[in-house]
Amino acid sequence: MSGKKSKITYCYRNYTDDFVKSAGQDETLPEDYRWIHKNFFYRLISAALYGAALVFALIYDRLVLHIRVENRKVLKEAAKTGCFLYGNHTQPMGDVFGPALYCFPMRMSAIASPSNMGIPVIGKLLPMLGGLFIPDSMGQMKQFMEAVRYHVEKKRCIVIYPEAHVWPWCTFIRPFQATAFRFPVQFQVPAFCMTTTYQQRKHGRKPKPVVYIDGPFYAEPGRNKREQQMELHDRIYACMESRSLASTCEYIHYQKEADA
Repeated sequence: MSGKKSKITYCYRNYTDDFVKSAGQDETLPEDYRWIHKNFFYRLISAALYGAALVFALIYDRLVLHIRVENRKVLKEAAKTGCFLYGNHTQPMGDVFGPALYCFPMRMSAIASPSNMGIPVIGKLLPMLGGLFIPDSMGQMKQFMEAVRYHVEKKRCIVIYPEAHVWPWCTFIRPFQATAFRFPVQFQVPAFCMTTTYQQRKHGRKPKPVVYIDGPFYAEPGRNKREQQMELHDRIYACMESRSLASTCEYIHYQKEADA
């Protein structure tokens, strides 16, 4: 990587370390939690909040983060089927709202940890904005999968951050498991990836995020589901890793403690 080097260093022990914490970090789902809401007034409020979120995303992405998105056109065909969109997790706020713009006119949903409910103000609103919280018990898994199917059938773009934890301004792709790639295999819809890279700016202290969208990726025919899942994981990881090399500067340097 050429360009300006970071003066900020974060040390980590493993890739599951969490550098962004909020109140209610240990929030869990109640046993009677519902993922699907068909009440007219709930859906009306949800639509209004989503519209407001789009406006906020436009302002925040353009005027605060100065994000540029490359190759968004590849998502156009997915509006006919719905899709899953995988990304590296490097912006606490930008990763919540940005994909809503990238997916437009598809509506976005996102698979997320229940700990996100602890985010002040917005945490409790996330289900109305399309948040699909991962269940805490196997007994809730059936309802969760029904909710994912419901959103796929609505032809939505379902966003997943397989790295799980936010590492702000991180310029490399952390290893992630293949578990999350069961969804495009099971529901037989395309997968895409979005890789956030960071470019040197002429003015300003922080880098300019440039997001590359790639795909579609389809499950390889003629293989069993587990093999399809692994193969999809490998192709998307390789694509994201290749795209990450486009970063030209480092605002925060991540260093393993053993190497410190």
